[in-house]
Amino acid sequence: MIDFNRPPIVGTEQKYFQEALESGKLCGDGNFTKQASAWLENKFHVRYCYLTTSCTAALEMGSWLCSLEPGDEVIMPSYTFVSTADAFVLRGARIVYVDIDPKTMNMNADLIEDAITDRTRAIVPVHYAGVACDMDKIMAIAKKYNLKVVEDAAQGVNAYYRGKALGTIGDYGCYSFHETKNYSMGEGGAIVFNNEEDRERAEIVREKGTNRSKFFRGQIDKYTWVDYGSSYLPSELNVAYLWAQLQVFDQIQEKRTAIWNYYNETLKPLADAGYIEQPYIPDYAQHNAHMYYIKVKDLNVRTDLIRYMKEKGVLCVFHYIPLHLSEAGKRFGRFSGEDVYTTKESERLMRLPMFYNLEEKDMEYAADCLLNYPGFH
Repeated sequence: MIDFNRPPIVGTEQKYFQEALESGKLCGDGNFTKQASAWLENKFHVRYCYLTTSCTAALEMGSWLCSLEPGDEVIMPSYTFVSTADAFVLRGARIVYVDIDPKTMNMNADLIEDAITDRTRAIVPVHYAGVACDMDKIMAIAKKYNLKVVEDAAQGVNAYYRGKALGTIGDYGCYSFHETKNYSMGEGGAIVFNNEEDRERAEIVREKGTNRSKFFRGQIDKYTWVDYGSSYLPSELNVAYLWAQLQVFDQIQEKRTAIWNYYNETLKPLADAGYIEQPYIPDYAQHNAHMYYIKVKDLNVRTDLIRYMKEKGVLCVFHYIPLHLSEAGKRFGRFSGEDVYTTKESERLMRLPMFYNLEEKDMEYAADCLLNYPGFH
């Protein structure tokens, strides 16, 4: 079976694991964490990057930094992972879903303003597949209504909007380094931001509500509990795994881009014949080849195609079930306006195998199986 995903392996992981073990410090904020954080800050031109145990944790930090109160409303797409909503529900917020743009599968920025009420406090754009949302429109709306913007850039590491790294445009950006992402530490994430005033609060919430970071910098002689917090620091072993990939950052990107381009070019005849739709990349977006998906006619075709590909030894998968259709999604939120595209488009989308160590012959075989699917002839 050709797997849908495998975490990236670059060959130097054992070396850095050994260094972490020999350092005598495996808990958070050791040398690997400091090096990786500084590397990411420099790479994406952002003042502060704090690694976390997951993108979920980063989003939780973002929701805390937004100073939300129970009953406040947060606008986001329904077509996203549960963590996007969970992080704000934990603060007592109500989720307001808006429909997507079927071209990009991102939240339709033209629908945001209609979803705003006197309880709205934040907008959470989700950069699906590493393709940027229309951030100029979103930031203009946020400025007009004095709203916070938390970018869910879980899939957007090393993707850009008009030359700016995703995650660095809004008030806060949240990255994922889960094993399914372009760059991985198994389970992990990061929150990035530029506002100096947020630094101390971010350090406190990340360090279990204590001012421990100040203590380690020698700014105070003891640390204590000062505010709400949780345990968001990743282990040094996890970050050592990520550090190996940061050393070959461009190499990983080039390989993934090559796979994405191969799929896109090879499957174009199916698109030209009207059997599939291929990903759409707006002029303002530089994507990161996070995933390659196709969209077929409807749910029945997708179900049969996934079964066919599995029989051929290729694991292809669908993606999110829209949150507003779920039990919790209904309880914690509401849909603004009409669901014209979210559900319909979610039922058409199928993802192909895409990972750094995918062999060329497997990539070619997967594409060949699609080209020969009986339903496309």
